[in-house]
Amino acid sequence: MSDTTFDYIVIGGGTAGSLLCNRLSRNKNHRVLLIEAGRKDDYHWIHIPVGYLYCIGNPRTDWLYQTEPDPGLNGRSLRYPRGKTLGGCSSINGMIYMRGQARDYEQWAQLTGDDTWRWDQVLPAFRQHEDHWRLDADQLAQVSEEFRRLHGNKSIGGGGEWRVERQRLRWDILDAFAQAAQQAGIPATDDFNRGDNEGVGYFEVNQKGGWRWNTAKAFLRPTCYGRPNFEMWTHAQVSRLLLQDLPGGGQRCTGAEVWTGSEMVTVHAEREVLLCAGAVNSPQILQLSGIGPGELLQRHGIEVRRDLPGVGANLQDHLQIRSVYKVQGAKTLNTMASSLMGKAAIGLEYALKRSGPMSMAPSQLGAFTRSDPGQPHANLEYHVQPLSLDAFGEPLHDFAAFTASVCNLNPSSRGTVQLQSADFRQAPAIAPRYLSTAEDRQVAADSLRVTRRIVSQPALAPYRPEEFKPGVQYQSDEDLARLAGDIATTIFHPVGTTRMGKSSDAMAVLDSRFRVRGIQGLRVVDAGAMPTITSGNTNSPTLMMAEKAAGWILKDPEENSRTSSAEPEVLFRLTL
Repeated sequence: MSDTTFDYIVIGGGTAGSLLCNRLSRNKNHRVLLIEAGRKDDYHWIHIPVGYLYCIGNPRTDWLYQTEPDPGLNGRSLRYPRGKTLGGCSSINGMIYMRGQARDYEQWAQLTGDDTWRWDQVLPAFRQHEDHWRLDADQLAQVSEEFRRLHGNKSIGGGGEWRVERQRLRWDILDAFAQAAQQAGIPATDDFNRGDNEGVGYFEVNQKGGWRWNTAKAFLRPTCYGRPNFEMWTHAQVSRLLLQDLPGGGQRCTGAEVWTGSEMVTVHAEREVLLCAGAVNSPQILQLSGIGPGELLQRHGIEVRRDLPGVGANLQDHLQIRSVYKVQGAKTLNTMASSLMGKAAIGLEYALKRSGPMSMAPSQLGAFTRSDPGQPHANLEYHVQPLSLDAFGEPLHDFAAFTASVCNLNPSSRGTVQLQSADFRQAPAIAPRYLSTAEDRQVAADSLRVTRRIVSQPALAPYRPEEFKPGVQYQSDEDLARLAGDIATTIFHPVGTTRMGKSSDAMAVLDSRFRVRGIQGLRVVDAGAMPTITSGNTNSPTLMMAEKAAGWILKDPEENSRTSSAEPEVLFRLTL
């Protein structure tokens, strides 16, 4: 830490931060510093896919956040995992590769006034780093030109850093659920990432040869580790950003104060500071730095440097409602892992073949469908698992069962992330405000009925499914919405707390290029920048956003380091 001046400072070594460091440090003239509050990703359970069970709720890899008691969840508080290690949430998440729907990005283009967020404009950024198993040399002849157009990298096949593979196990009970979903009118699909993800099929995952493939492995090593212009600090937490007042008004971000565990170190950025700490930590860091809702900052004795009321607002998340069904005559993880011999067999299979339950993502089978026929598009996502338990982290049930978790893809409820004190070491208050709108409560009730309709189909009849949770006695809209509050939990997709938007949008924190309003040399590049949540898992869309940000920064670093006051259509014209 003897040298504390860099061209670019990246705060957060998670999904977006890892890619940005890779792209920016390719130019040997760019000195890049990565600051990560957690440790290196050298914990073995990070890399074994089933290890998420030992990473979530573990201070070695998780910030251990809790939500505020939530009225929509009948007063319950939820565990709110966020990755605290290199790779960030990509080191502890469900590994599901999901882009979302084309309509998500069309909406972003409207909300930001910038057509570069349209589906056909973000697709190249997804492809730029994707390495899809179907485009491997031994598979290439079997795929269509359309698939190559949607997934092909610049090379003849894949060739990007972000590996996408098929899962290495199947379950008869999940195959039966997929058949039942088709009988209920949901089409089969082998690709959830073509722009319209309606259908049922096995998820594809970010793994490589049966190991988790996180962004630290994909983008930091070995490339960045071998570059003399790249430096990385771990166990280093940013306490606040440094702002310099400019003649004529406004500020410029010049660096940050960093707590190393023993001392406070000041670092300086000659070009830009890139805040990539995630939808919870990025708004907290901004607020600690005097950037946020003025009344909130004053309440905690923090000088208001830039009154931006949208910092920490607009929190969106996917709330999953977990229905559990007992079954007969089916192999499930509950029964396989119920004995020492069963556990030993599972371990041996993984050791020899890198397959079996230890290689599986938290959810294997997915389905996208509509909560009612009047919906114009798929607005529900299912994560189906050959197991059941009372709550995450609890023991598996002692009976054979599967879980069908369903979430509203486009919730209208909005929450907040707000600091609780001026002490950077204190966790922020996270208030998702789930099910706080009548629309979300109706979708919750309807989604439980869709689950029952799927399970009642002939394909599952041989297994005699019995609804264990929530219970068939609950039938009315009111009952089902209340039950959703009792049994639903987060699926770990917080976004939107530093959202992009037009200059006329008073709640927009960023312009369409991730630049903080009114502050030069500062961007926020993470899921918090999403104006609205994507229709699916959020990790890979965050990676796409970082890819686009890197392109803009490297294309014209001088222009892009300045905060523009131009109208969005003018800004778009300037950056073509």
